[in-house]
Amino acid sequence: MEGFLAALVISFAVIFVAELGDKSQLMAMTFATRYRPVPVLIGITVATAVVHLVSVGIGYGLGAALPTGWISLVAGLAFLAFGAWTLRGDALTDDEKNKAERSTGSAILAVGGAFFLAELGDKTMLATITLATQHGWFGTWIGSTIGMVAADALAILVGRYLGKHLPEKVIKYGAATLFAIFGIWLITEGVIELR
Repeated sequence: MEGFLAALVISFAVIFVAELGDKSQLMAMTFATRYRPVPVLIGITVATAVVHLVSVGIGYGLGAALPTGWISLVAGLAFLAFGAWTLRGDALTDDEKNKAERSTGSAILAVGGAFFLAELGDKTMLATITLATQHGWFGTWIGSTIGMVAADALAILVGRYLGKHLPEKVIKYGAATLFAIFGIWLITEGVIELR
């Protein structure tokens, strides 16, 4: 059970932080202005669960096939890259914003489809793959899914009630710092293991 809980907690924390300021969080805010929060959250949850299940499958397969020392080094470098990506920022294009605002039909299908496509190849998907190489797939899947849904639920609440008063720089720098810490930690583990 310790392995499951560790994977759950670490994945939750990493993905929650990774999602802060991400374009899918901006999409959640946009959808929340058009639809009620519950269908938006259901769509986000379903899309996230599917994308992260694929992610942990890929990561778990890589983890079983590669030596753990090298995986730690690569994962550490990936987390440093995620930190740099976070500092660079992420924004919705005008086309993505227009699609989110004009979506018709079922809110759950509109939100779920948009989130599924937005998350393919996104840093949260790549972070989930990386985490699954280090931890059990089930705990990583549950933790990463809950972490992303929690961050997007926060975005919906903030978007609906506080408008645009988010301290974006604080969030951006805090997330980048946490990624750097995780990256350095994993690189250190990898170097120690390869000695």
